[in-house]
Amino acid sequence: MSCSLNTVGGYRGVCAGFAILMLFAAFVHSPASAAPVAVRFPEGVTHGFLLVRSLAGEIIGQGEVTQMAKERGLVESQLVFKFNDGSLHNEKVAFSQNGVFTLISYHLIQRGPSFPEQVDVFIDRGTGEYRVRSKVGEDGKEEVRTGTFDLPNDVYSGMLVTMMLNLPKGASEAVHILAFRPDPEVIKVEILPREQRTVRIGGLSRKAVQYVFKPDIGMIEKWLGRIIGKLPDQFHYHCWVLADEIPSFVHYEGPLQLMGPIVQIELVSPGLIAKPQLAKRTSR
Repeated sequence: MSCSLNTVGGYRGVCAGFAILMLFAAFVHSPASAAPVAVRFPEGVTHGFLLVRSLAGEIIGQGEVTQMAKERGLVESQLVFKFNDGSLHNEKVAFSQNGVFTLISYHLIQRGPSFPEQVDVFIDRGTGEYRVRSKVGEDGKEEVRTGTFDLPNDVYSGMLVTMMLNLPKGASEAVHILAFRPDPEVIKVEILPREQRTVRIGGLSRKAVQYVFKPDIGMIEKWLGRIIGKLPDQFHYHCWVLADEIPSFVHYEGPLQLMGPIVQIELVSPGLIAKPQLAKRTSR
């Protein structure tokens, strides 16, 4: 996850761990032309909370993210979404931030009716080992795949928002993520700034920049059309970031899995429940 150093509750990039773009059923291979992203804002300790909404605005789940800075520039983060329908998204990312960001290990579990494919994916840079457990639907036959894979230095699965927050203002970038078919392959993803919008922070008005995550998925679209249909008409990955000197996550809209529903993810702050005596006095 991404958050300002030593900030608890004032999250600069609390949604950085989303596994967006991670689990494509097919892949398109791109030359590894991108470069590792430089660290502009080092990551640190955080504990944040999120809401998941449908496009209609209905709350369909809640999320919690924790992140710890370890020794030698290592950061470990975990993001958990629990959905009202019983679905679970549990994502763990470990990365280093010694000058540039480097993914060290990645573990993602997605299960339940909110996800077309039930998955448990793990990959480790140190050993090169990966493990993929997957099945279509909750009642499908599970397939297990293991092997080794050399992770390129600019692979940022589960870290796209972190990469976006560390770009110079107005800059675009191309990075790579992993796709499994079931063996891992790399896919190029462009991070592109778009228009600005006004956001409210209490009684204040500020500007937020919309970013688009654009994966190179031409061959995937062909595969989907041939095998299981086409990508949903509303398919997109959009993220809004506060346009300040130190950027901050505002809102995400897109799927958490390729053929999954479009969801909206936003921050939520803890609030005290009024004591019974106080509640009585204020109700008079």
